Amino acid sequence: MRIRPAHPDDVEAVRAIRNHAIEHSTALWTRTLQTPAESTAWLAAHLARGSAFVAEVDGEVAGFAVYGPWRELDGYRHTVENSVYVREGCHGLGIGSALMTALIAAARQAGHHVMIAGIEAGNTASIRLHEGFGFRHVGTMPEVGTKFGRWLDLTLMQLPLT
Repeated sequence: MRIRPAHPDDVEAVRAIRNHAIEHSTALWTRTLQTPAESTAWLAAHLARGSAFVAEVDGEVAGFAVYGPWRELDGYRHTVENSVYVREGCHGLGIGSALMTALIAAARQAGHHVMIAGIEAGNTASIRLHEGFGFRHVGTMPEVGTKFGRWLDLTLMQLPLT
């Protein structure tokens, strides 16, 4: 496995992973698949700030991680939110941990103060991953989203970076 900064050529592999999560999981709370144009713009924003990484296994993208602004208002500019996704069939190989290591290091190097994770409360694998990196549970907001005909709870986790 190799972790590296993402580049524009990764857009279709990243989009495939995101769209699979949209179709089959509650990791992304939307039913609308990302189009090629939307994916290109989304990844370009992360590339511009140096906040996108991919994991390669046997030369193919097996996962990605990004961080971006937690909220748009200027007062939140030192807080970022992370996203880590691993391609179906590649779980359990340490890809999420390797991506998280790179992502946290990049956010610290960029001078960010706090990293936030918003995780569907039933996603115990993601919660455990974040706990392993020192994120602490700061709250759960019940029934703030919906997907697949059911209400979803949002667990918020926080990691001080400085």
